[in-house]
Amino acid sequence: MTIDLILLFVRLVVGGVMIYYGFPKIKDLRANAKDFVGMGFKPGWFWGTIIAFVEFFGGIAILLGYVSLAAAFLSIEMVGGTIWKITKAKKPFPDYSYDLLLLSLALILLAFGGGYYNLGNFLF
Repeated sequence: MTIDLILLFVRLVVGGVMIYYGFPKIKDLRANAKDFVGMGFKPGWFWGTIIAFVEFFGGIAILLGYVSLAAAFLSIEMVGGTIWKITKAKKPFPDYSYDLLLLSLALILLAFGGGYYNLGNFLF
C-alpha cells in the first residue's frame, strides 16, 4: 500500500468525522452558541461559530484534499478541546482520547499533505 492510499484513507476518515460532527452545529448555530456558553466559552456565538466552520467546512476541505489550513485549524481545535476537557471539565481519559486521535491524524496530514489522490490533481 502506498503512502498516497494511506493519506487518502486518513483524509476520508478525518473529513467524514468532521463533517458528521460539524453539520449539526452549522445547521443550528443558535443552539450551538448556547451549548458553548454552557461549557463556559463566551461569547458562545463567536466560539461556537468558529468551531462549526472548522469542523464542517474544514472536513469538506480535508475530504477533497485541501488539507494544509484545514488540518492546522483542526489541530488547534483538538489541542484546545483536550486542554479544556482535562483542566476545566475534569474529564477522564476516555472522554478526550477522541480529541487526541483526531489531533494525531491532523498532524499526519500537516506533515505529509493530502497525497496524490485529491481533487486538485484531477482538475488541474
